[in-house]
Amino acid sequence: MTNSLSKTDLKKHRQQFPGLVNKTYFNFGGQGTMPEAALAAIMDTHRYIQQVGPFSGQINGWLTDKVNLLREAIATELGTTPETITLTENVTAGCNIALWGVDWRRGDHILMTDCEHPGIIATVAEISRRFGVEVSICSIMDTLNDGDPVEVIHSNLTENTRLVVLSHLLWNTGQVLPLKEIAQACHNHSSDKTVRVMVDAAQSVGLLPLNLPELEIDYYAFTGHKWLCGPAGVGGLYISQEAFKDLNPTFIGWRGVEMDEQGKPIAWKQDGAKFEVATSAYPEYEGLRTAIATHQSWGNKSDRYQRICQLSKYLWSQLQNIEQVSCLKHTPPEAGLVSFQVAGIEHKQLVNALEQQGFLLRTIADPDCIRACVHYLTLPEEIDCLITALRDYNKI
Repeated sequence: MTNSLSKTDLKKHRQQFPGLVNKTYFNFGGQGTMPEAALAAIMDTHRYIQQVGPFSGQINGWLTDKVNLLREAIATELGTTPETITLTENVTAGCNIALWGVDWRRGDHILMTDCEHPGIIATVAEISRRFGVEVSICSIMDTLNDGDPVEVIHSNLTENTRLVVLSHLLWNTGQVLPLKEIAQACHNHSSDKTVRVMVDAAQSVGLLPLNLPELEIDYYAFTGHKWLCGPAGVGGLYISQEAFKDLNPTFIGWRGVEMDEQGKPIAWKQDGAKFEVATSAYPEYEGLRTAIATHQSWGNKSDRYQRICQLSKYLWSQLQNIEQVSCLKHTPPEAGLVSFQVAGIEHKQLVNALEQQGFLLRTIADPDCIRACVHYLTLPEEIDCLITALRDYNKI
């Protein structure tokens, strides 16, 4: 296969990622490998805070500037403006802000797909229990190889639907949903009330080239520790300008309010900071900002996505040549998740055996499969080695 840059260029770039040494890493969808510069930025920030003095006027102003720089860096990656970004700890925190911020009424309806993460399923179930909200599940998994996900969503909307919950890139099957078409179908469903769309973007940010305003979705929750290869504990939530006015804060703190001269809260902030609470792990903010900059030093978003698709197709095509292996998707993947099944072998046992050989993958429970995550940092020869290891396991 061909690369957008030479193997030498990429191999040099990979040297910045110590987590890629002495292992073959296919777990970016669980947690990415941090660049050395991001690790250094975290430690340097801790040291500088201690040197200047925690909670000094000087350091508080400096941290405010750094927070704004991270918001700008994330907004650039997502094709939006900093005002639309709320900084959170992870995807689930962002989803909770959107889910609990709706003024729910008994009889309201939430539509969710059958491919959502357990944390989101549990949150929706609790909202249903507390507020008498009706919840229904539509089958998106069945559309992986045949079917129209837009029509599935549209046909399951009711006159009481207020929110549709779905993922952009499905974490289990690797399917990329047509978000813009789905959002338009939801927004045009009723003239009486707006059907909002909340997206779990755990697998899409840092992988897909994004322009969120163009997708017309309302809420888009993401993390920095997966495909962006940042530290755990930093993520975000995009809220569209149209949806912002309808969302109320659940957790409330000084970061989300305007204060008068006496320090008393007088109004909500009118940007994404409205949903931020209080002190955060600011050194990790610098880690994520540095990780984003590291990726940006190797091509643009489209370059990186194109390489991911090339590599995913290469892995997918090689898996076709192993008789006992079947990929869930019958055509080449549209992103970096390649899910497959191996006949006659317990998947967990196989994944554990591969890890002993230095190949890091993971299992998925529903559907029962193995998931390999291909990053632009992945090398073709790493895919070749994985294929050899799969063939050699009990002589597949």
